[in-house]
Amino acid sequence: MNAEAKRGPAPALVWAKSSYSGAEGGQCVEVATRPGAVHVRDSKYTARAALTVNPTAWTAFVGFAVR
Repeated sequence: MNAEAKRGPAPALVWAKSSYSGAEGGQCVEVATRPGAVHVRDSKYTARAALTVNPTAWTAFVGFAVR
């Protein structure tokens, strides 16, 4: 038995919508975190694959984006 089978399935991601997203629903992103990973997806197309980056990269991106 491998390590994945011993741990069981990973719990579902809990997605949070960006506080910068407006109520009109236009350009929205959602973010979910895990230790060592930040997952980002388009809130209009939640069935599509999410972009996954490490927390350091996400922090750098957000720091740049809010300037």
